[in-house]
Amino acid sequence: MSHGKTSFVCLPCRASYKQAHPGVDGHRERACPRCGEALIHVGSAFAAPKRRDAGAWRVLSVLLHAGVRFHKSCCGGPGYRPRTPAEVRARLRRARRTGEPIGRALVR
Repeated sequence: MSHGKTSFVCLPCRASYKQAHPGVDGHRERACPRCGEALIHVGSAFAAPKRRDAGAWRVLSVLLHAGVRFHKSCCGGPGYRPRTPAEVRARLRRARRTGEPIGRALVR
């Protein structure tokens, strides 16, 4: 059974690429075709924001650095993910106030 393609992003270039699933060709490091930086595997349920939407890419950067990815689950998509910087700030405030891990607070 062959695996489908999944999404990888380059944060400095604000670019998204569909490539073979990491399980197909091992866990080799993938490089951005534009800048040569390492691509980040974000999952098959990822929808890239427009390149000019700087706020959405900042939100995506926070999510990825917190370990949040966009993998499909058995019941549908990846679940809730914040889309605006204001939503991220509110969730980070809640995480600091409650002591909840940042990754969990962002997807709650």
